[in-house]
Amino acid sequence: MIYCVEDDSSIRELMLYTLRATGFEAEGFADGDSLFTALSHSRPQLITLDIMLPDMDGIEILRKLRTSSATEQIPVIIASAKGTEYDRVMGLDLGADDYLAKPFSMMEMVSRIKAVLRRTSPAQDTKPLRLGDVEMITDAHIVRVRGEPVNLTYKEFELLHLFLRHPGRVYSRDQLLEKIWGADYLGETRTVDVHIGTLRTKLGTCGEYIRTVRGVGYRMEERG
Repeated sequence: MIYCVEDDSSIRELMLYTLRATGFEAEGFADGDSLFTALSHSRPQLITLDIMLPDMDGIEILRKLRTSSATEQIPVIIASAKGTEYDRVMGLDLGADDYLAKPFSMMEMVSRIKAVLRRTSPAQDTKPLRLGDVEMITDAHIVRVRGEPVNLTYKEFELLHLFLRHPGRVYSRDQLLEKIWGADYLGETRTVDVHIGTLRTKLGTCGEYIRTVRGVGYRMEERG
């Protein structure tokens, strides 16, 4: 199910028609209130979110989505008119997974939705990943430290998943931006440092497994 938040009814209906014609289930919403009402009943695979909306704008909606444990992991594609680069960059910094520059073609929209879903769908892997006292069950989206559950945001989870799959490998900030935020991300590499910092904090003493490689980036390995 794809949720489309767009206040222009003609654009919204065209988006819904295209998505349904290409095999998706889709529902449309004209504002943030109706979106959050729907989210209280069911969770979509992805949300497309226009920036310019009445009452509650897209940036505010995105901030609310990312600060709620119930919705923080839902992929979001923001849509903004050309010339509103500030809003687009702010949206990406807040955790949007991709953006569409208005006016966009319906086929571009479908292509970007499919790409984000491929990138964000958890691997169907039932074998836990472990490093020292850190354990991850990918398909259940569970992380434990010394047996205790740890609540991570979507980006923190993806960072940890990448490190656990490749222990000891060094990743530059640019590589992490591309792998976790996508090749089209326009934000600064400080975004990586901020997320690494919060991930370390949430992992407690195991946060020291994530080591800074000066002048290069980060790697994760168990302390000897």
